[in-house]
Amino acid sequence: MSRIVWEAPDGDHPARRAARSSMAAVVEGRRDDWLALFAPDAVVEDPVGPSMLDPEGRGHRGTDGIRRFWDRHIASVDAYWFHVWDSFANGPCCANVVTITTAMDRGATMTIDCVIVYTVDEDGLITSLRAHWEPDRAMATLSSPARSTH
Repeated sequence: MSRIVWEAPDGDHPARRAARSSMAAVVEGRRDDWLALFAPDAVVEDPVGPSMLDPEGRGHRGTDGIRRFWDRHIASVDAYWFHVWDSFANGPCCANVVTITTAMDRGATMTIDCVIVYTVDEDGLITSLRAHWEPDRAMATLSSPARSTH
């Protein structure tokens, strides 16, 4: 079973290519490949606004900030599945309607319904990744980890 299901329009567009490459790198745990998709002064807002992942809501900025975001948050998840329901590409941006399912320690799962907007520069590098989702809604889907029978 593929960990990326694309049921959306997928016409060729630089921001859509960057989005697909970003998802593939996350699913495959390829941090350096993911970081290489971003312009040096890029910003990642995931989620947009203040949250437990970004208390001040300023986003993770530049290569070092985005690397820290991967190390602290993306790498803490054991597995990701992306289901892309719709995709709107125009100008330098692509907005994808996505359901992300995560598997964490001992089998706990969480589902995040979101809209992720990717903006790229003229070289196709991501200058902005803005994931619009509601942390409380995602946390409400958190399943309990499997319990040991020992």
